[in-house]
Amino acid sequence: MVAILAFFFIHWFSSLFFHTFFLHRYASHKMYLTSPFWEKTFYFLTWFFQGSSYLVPRAYAVMHRMHHAYSDTEKDPHSPHFFKDVWDMMMHTRNIYNAFLTGKNVPDAEFTKDYLPVWTKMDKIGDNLITRILWIAGYVSFYIAFAPAWYWYLLIPIHALMGPVQGAIVNWVGHKYGYSNFDNGDHSKNSERWGIFLLGELFQNNHHYFPKSAKFAVNKYEWDPTFFVMRILNKLGMNNTAGLVRFAVENGLLH
Repeated sequence: MVAILAFFFIHWFSSLFFHTFFLHRYASHKMYLTSPFWEKTFYFLTWFFQGSSYLVPRAYAVMHRMHHAYSDTEKDPHSPHFFKDVWDMMMHTRNIYNAFLTGKNVPDAEFTKDYLPVWTKMDKIGDNLITRILWIAGYVSFYIAFAPAWYWYLLIPIHALMGPVQGAIVNWVGHKYGYSNFDNGDHSKNSERWGIFLLGELFQNNHHYFPKSAKFAVNKYEWDPTFFVMRILNKLGMNNTAGLVRFAVENGLLH
């Protein structure tokens, strides 16, 4: 049981970290600067930790920029206010994502004019059915080796769909439940004061008010663990949040 729980939570938080750190705060918003070497390193680690649920950064970023432009309107790719349940929202989001990825739907220029990280070879490996099946086979093999009872296997679908599941939780919960620090003209909420389980992603209300700030927490009782790690990486020279830190200070976001 310990091995299964450790495996699940390591996968959950490592996948989530690169989801928010690289896909969201870098690919979508360019909240920090980094070198080509570290960009590719973070790109690879995003694939490695998301595994079978790998999300191609450029498609994710375009869709996320649409989300900010049309937040909680009918044009929003994943507003919970236009779907009967979270699964229906996920399927709609998947269709838009796949249309961008395959070129079936060409996004408006306003969503591609800013920098989009692209590593075609990595995407061909990560966004490949065989690769995804191999990842899932690895998850199943681990559970066969360590699961003490059959019901632990119910966690395998979460492993297989980790990235989309985490995104769906953020979009569904973060735009329906919680409190608001700002009036953004949408339904964005702050759903988790401590920011632990979703690593700061559930400070949606704060983020929609300061979409370029690398720090999602605003109040003293709010904590954004991802920004904390970003500050450490900055000191190690792996990225450069200096410009965004200055932006945050000017807007009173650093305490």
